[in-house]
Amino acid sequence: MTVLIIGGSGFLGSELLRQGRDAGRVVAGTFCSRPGDPAGVAWHRLDVRDPVRLEAVVEAVSPRAVIDVTSGGADWRVTADGSVHVAMAAAKLGVRLVHVSSDAVFSGRRVTYDETCDPDPITPYGAAKAAAETAVRILCPGAAVARTSLIVGNGRSDHERLVHGLIAGTREGALFTDDVRCPVHVEDLAAALWELTRSDAAGLCHLAGPDALSRYDLGVHIARRDGLDVSRLPSARRADAPVRGPLDVRLDSRATQRRLRTRLRGAREFLGGVDCDVGSRD
Repeated sequence: MTVLIIGGSGFLGSELLRQGRDAGRVVAGTFCSRPGDPAGVAWHRLDVRDPVRLEAVVEAVSPRAVIDVTSGGADWRVTADGSVHVAMAAAKLGVRLVHVSSDAVFSGRRVTYDETCDPDPITPYGAAKAAAETAVRILCPGAAVARTSLIVGNGRSDHERLVHGLIAGTREGALFTDDVRCPVHVEDLAAALWELTRSDAAGLCHLAGPDALSRYDLGVHIARRDGLDVSRLPSARRADAPVRGPLDVRLDSRATQRRLRTRLRGAREFLGGVDCDVGSRD
């Protein structure tokens, strides 16, 4: 079947296209500014804020499924409205939809969140993702909505590049010691999303790793894996930062994991088994 990846030029989108192509599937991707890396992919320029163009692209590709991995950060017109436009096009054309959401829809007040937990965002980005989830579930009741966490892998993620930049002194800032997430490897996440796409699974799914790590501790793992000087990695507390954000948000993915063949590895495993002191409130 032909599958269209909305946001195919991004980190996760590129991995989805690579895996699809390598498995012999017919895949197409969209980009806003320039096409992504995978060769052998049909590329389509798209701004998800334009519903007319979006519907035209979906009609031209005529996919059996769409995986929407677009994220415009706190830009409501991209992250929320854009997802609504994708869902509307999928519903109108009868296309299966897998929508990728985020643990940012949660505040961190209850720490651990499974698929039954209602969103309670406290940031503009989280609010946009929560609105997108609601719209997708109304417009496409058969869609799978997959929440995930920090995505890392193979040195290409934003977090890995940030760690290298902070240690090299080419980036400013610090990694929070009190901002806890459940990182997932991009290859595992993409494989799980492909599995969901081929299924008839509907509703909320959680796709995050089993290890809860602070952003700083994740940085320590990355630095040690890459042979960098951990002592040069700056740390700070989000609780002391001027910008508000969730602290401890742990996606419980066990219910979804039981339905999948794909195993979502923990960060300690996929970063080489390096150990460091990580607090746990479980």
